[in-house]
Amino acid sequence: MSSSSTFATASPGRQAQISTRIAFFIAGFAMAAWAPLVPLAKARAQLSEGSLGLLLLGLGAGSILAMPLAGYLCARWGCRRVIVGASVLICLMLPLLASASTLPLLIAAVLLFGAGMGAIDCAMNIQAVLVEKASGRPMMSGFHGLFSVGGILGAGGMTALLALGLTPTLAALCVVAVTLAAVIKAAPNLLPYGNESDGPLFAVPRGIVLFLGALCFIVFLTEGAMLDWSAVFLVSERGMEPAYAGLGYAAFATTMTIGRLTGDAIVARVGGARVTLFGGLCAAAGLALSLAVPAWPAALLGYALIGAGCSNIVPVLFTAVGRQTTMPQSAAIPAMTSLGYAGILVGPAFIGFVAHGSSLSIALGVLIVLLLFVAASGRYLRN
Repeated sequence: MSSSSTFATASPGRQAQISTRIAFFIAGFAMAAWAPLVPLAKARAQLSEGSLGLLLLGLGAGSILAMPLAGYLCARWGCRRVIVGASVLICLMLPLLASASTLPLLIAAVLLFGAGMGAIDCAMNIQAVLVEKASGRPMMSGFHGLFSVGGILGAGGMTALLALGLTPTLAALCVVAVTLAAVIKAAPNLLPYGNESDGPLFAVPRGIVLFLGALCFIVFLTEGAMLDWSAVFLVSERGMEPAYAGLGYAAFATTMTIGRLTGDAIVARVGGARVTLFGGLCAAAGLALSLAVPAWPAALLGYALIGAGCSNIVPVLFTAVGRQTTMPQSAAIPAMTSLGYAGILVGPAFIGFVAHGSSLSIALGVLIVLLLFVAASGRYLRN
């Protein structure tokens, strides 16, 4: 039986808003906690660079495969069951990722961990769209801001636990304990329903959903480039010491988090169309600055501008896909989220391919053109 009949009788309020923020925190916290475990897994299983690449590809593959199913299940069972189920799957996989020592077992764990991440990512965005609609005011940036906060605390917390001498498995169990406590706190006020109407299990994005998905792809492509290539660029092109090269992504992530936490007020004041326009221009200018000025402080400033510019574009896009009527949300939101994830997956390889044929600066410069396209597309977004 569809849960759509429940939708008309329930109206999410403040407690549902808090639970939505917690769901975003859980996703960011658990995802980032895996990052410090990657080199340990590589050493434990004695993986080559190619095998590690295959392993990391499994994370994105599991996520993308799970997203359409999660959208369908949200419509049938409600957001609460999907978010809680995905969180439990994530908690089961993290200790395995911290202890498995063979490639087949690691691949299986990463695929299931990725499936849990994809499912919660899709379900929490469906819930966010419904909660934001009920509130009558912009809330999406704040929700995504909690994902960023969770990411900072997840990576920092796992790193700190390992630095204190905890085994990877014990550190992972500490992360699991925090995650389960957050799930228990959030669960009572997660939405017991999902989308207004059922949609197909899988649907090819079309119309405005395809357009929004393409914009989402570009922004996530930029984020993936910052994650994987900012440190390489600082070391190889700007002569920065490798020990400090992580400052590039730190500058990007910091301004992105601040931008999202303050973004709801900005969107309410100027509207989503202008946020997309000026955000795209800001990000393009930051990338241009990092490439044009041959000094690492300029690159750091450029990365900070990229983070600030990109911070609220994706939340605005999710609000926009929640308004469209071309496709059911149970299909539209997973489709757009999948395109975004594809950007993160394709981004590093795309930059590497272009850099191999020309230079890293030229490869990153391609992103400037794409970000200007995003900025120009802002005019087509309703406020």
